[in-house]
Amino acid sequence: MGFGGISIWQLLIILVIIVLLFGTKRLRGIGSDLGSAIKGFRNSVKDPEDTVEPVVPAVQPQQPQQPQPQIKAEVNEQAPASAESTKTPEQR
Repeated sequence: MGFGGISIWQLLIILVIIVLLFGTKRLRGIGSDLGSAIKGFRNSVKDPEDTVEPVVPAVQPQQPQQPQPQIKAEVNEQAPASAESTKTPEQR
């Protein structure tokens, strides 16, 4: 007998099914992520004072001043009005 009434053969069959479902690459990635998470947890529990970083107020860097945009006068590019159209009705 194995673990809690499960034999070694049953555990191997379950392992083969898991490998077939997820693939070795995904299982390897899950294992490495889980290992790094456990390692980080142990380090934080072991040395809680060393891992706490002092709180420094955030200082906003000064932004360089941008040159002021120069406003250009708009040039009216319409054709000049003829002399006839500028005269009032009394002058015609």
